[in-house]
Amino acid sequence: MQVIWQIFSSFFKIGAFTIGGGYAMLPVMQRDIVDRLGWMDEQEFMETIAVTQSAPGAIAVNTAILIGKQMAGMPGVIAGCLGAVLPSFLIILAIAIFFRNILNWPPAINFFAGVRPAVVALIAHVAWKMARKLINHSFSLLLFLISLALIIFVPGLHPIWVILGSGIITIIWATQKQPEREA
Repeated sequence: MQVIWQIFSSFFKIGAFTIGGGYAMLPVMQRDIVDRLGWMDEQEFMETIAVTQSAPGAIAVNTAILIGKQMAGMPGVIAGCLGAVLPSFLIILAIAIFFRNILNWPPAINFFAGVRPAVVALIAHVAWKMARKLINHSFSLLLFLISLALIIFVPGLHPIWVILGSGIITIIWATQKQPEREA
């Protein structure tokens, strides 16, 4: 029962105090899950993020569900999901009830204008850390550069096609490399 409470409270805290969505939550999540609680090491966390990015839905919720499942089975899934979703739900509910004109309220406008650069910095930090860990050989670097070029220079190309294409290419590449490893 203690693990379930830890899962819920950890993801609730992350969801309540991180502004900017799932990618902005990743450094906070890593600090809590890897450094403070020691539920997984940094490599396992990066692999978890890779898996949860490829699943439909919000990355924070997907990560909470996957980590909850690994730590406590179905009760962990429920605790992680509720912990990740409940803060946003409660905050949006409070805004809907109490702050009908929050987007026209100058302090709120100024607050969100000040938060935006910090959120961009958090996301850039996560991207940098993931790139350093995941782009570890020439194949990964080449695939990264091609994917980046496609996203930037091919207007109208949906990112899902880049993701699927990268996955298929990596499966083919790994299959070709497999016999070399076994030899």
